[in-house]
Parts: sequence; C-alpha cells; structure tokens
Amino acid sequence: MSFCKKAAALPLAALLALGACADLPQPFRNRPGAQARRLATPLAVRLAVPPPQGAMLPDAPARALANQVAAALQAQELPAVATDAPLPLDWRVEIAAERRGASVVPRFRLLDADNRPQAAADGAPVPLRDWAEPTPETLSAVAASAAPALQKLLLQVEAARKATDPASLAAGPPRIRVGDVRGAPGDGNAALGARIREQLRAQGFAVQDTAEAASYAVEADVAVTPPARGVQRVEIQWIVSRRDGEELGRVAQLNEVPTGRLNRFWGDIAYAAAEEAADGVRTVVANAMAAPPTTSNAPGGLAGGAPGAAAPPPTGAPPSALVR
Repeated sequence: MSFCKKAAALPLAALLALGACADLPQPFRNRPGAQARRLATPLAVRLAVPPPQGAMLPDAPARALANQVAAALQAQELPAVATDAPLPLDWRVEIAAERRGASVVPRFRLLDADNRPQAAADGAPVPLRDWAEPTPETLSAVAASAAPALQKLLLQVEAARKATDPASLAAGPPRIRVGDVRGAPGDGNAALGARIREQLRAQGFAVQDTAEAASYAVEADVAVTPPARGVQRVEIQWIVSRRDGEELGRVAQLNEVPTGRLNRFWGDIAYAAAEEAADGVRTVVANAMAAPPTTSNAPGGLAGGAPGAAAPPPTGAPPSALVR
C-alpha cells in the first residue's frame, strides 16, 4: 500500500554607535523611546493569550479580555496574539481571577511552551459589580495595567535564562519539536508521530518532544472522509512553525485507501507518509534558514546540522515525491 504526496512544501515566509558631545543638547538622554524598547524585548517567542477559563467571566467577555490583553502586549512591542489554539512553541499568558472581599483581583501567569510556570503577577483590583458585568472600558483598563507587568516578568525570565545558559540556542543542529498528530483513525496519530521523529532525525534535526531550546516545530492534522465507492480519501497536513509564531509552511499529502484500511494499524503507510513529509519539512526549514535544500540522501544534514542517513524503506514503500 502506497501513500503518495500530492501537494508539497509551501514556504510562507523566510528569515528575515553614535557618540555625544558634552556641550550639545541631549533631549533623549535616559529616554530611549520605542525603538530602544523594541531592541530590548526579551525572548524571541510569541505570546499566546487564550480566553480565560478560570476568570469568573462569561465566554464573550473572556474572549474580549484575551483580545484586549494581546493588544496591550502588542503596544508594549511584544509579539502576542489572542487564540484558542496556541502553536507548539508559543508561550502562554494564563488569565485567572480571585475574589477578595468586594473586589476581584485578576491574575496573570506566564507559562513557557511546555506549560511550565515561569512567573506570575496580580493586576489591579476591580470592584465586584464591575467584574460581574464588565464593560469594554473595564476590560481595557485591566489589560493596560497587566501589559507592563507581563513585560517586566519576561525581562526577569530572560535575565535568569541568560545567567544559566547564555548560548542555549546558539550551537548544534536545528532543534525541532514534534507536536501533536490529530485526527487519524486507528493507531495513526501514534504511528505517524513516531515515524516522523525517526525521519526528521535522519534529516539532521535534533528532535524533541518539549519546546525548550527548539527553534522550529511541526504538528499534523489528519482528515479521513466517509467511505464512498469502497475507498476513503486521506489528507495529512504537516504544519511547520517557528519560535516567533510564524507559520513557515505546510506539507500536504493526499491519497485514497480502501475503506477501513486505516481503522486499526497504519504500519508501512505511516512510514511512507512520514518519510516523504520529512523531506518537505526539511525544505520548509531550509528555506527559512536561507539555505539550499537537499534530499534525505545527501551526505550531510541541514545547514549547521548533523549528518544522518535514512533507514531503508519497507517493502512496497513509494519513492519520494517531488517537493516544489
């Protein structure tokens, strides 16, 4: 049984001292402005702000608060987005609330991409009656007071990380986090996840399940159509993203299989799909690094990466499809 790639990697993005005289006016001394703040922004990561579940707010105000917090963080020159579905390398801003007497105190917790708490801060108390029926102005005020505190927390986290690992991202092969594979019937999610890890290692990546020190991430969505004329259509989307939240590209695979063929074990189909997908993932990352892509049979790995050789394909596995 073969599983051939129909659409291929679609790269969506690529990597992108003055002195002063003593007697001259220095109007910007100790006032560096927005450009200096942007240059000092900590951590090259994106902040995801999901709608809070534990903030004692109905769904609509919870979503509005997430949007307001993301906007306030953007105003602080921090990359932030309100989303229900953070990417694998996103850090998260978790919003909660605690009642204290006649007031509600919003709480903000910073989680890294592995959901490990990094820092927390309380916001300004809000009268209980205002929290029960929040106006846009109330939510905007809460977000505006939270953003500087979150920026300060990020600076503290960055300082601590540099103190313990000043070159954590500077050396070695490209590190990629393999995230979830979703939607496959049978053992497809586990089988595809295991096989893509093997194939990415063969491509010269340092593969890991956690986000710590990873520069790239890949996850997959699988869709299987209802049976029709004895076959089912299977589509796999491998989504490649970068630490800053940029989606770099997708590798799309499409095929038809006999009805029920994937209801239990994927076997060689998972191997063949992952082998071809790894070529596409490598191309997307190579484009992002502005490095010329090579195939899995090349003598070395990615630019800056370790060499690796792919395992021999199982009997009946298809040749690699064209990546364009």
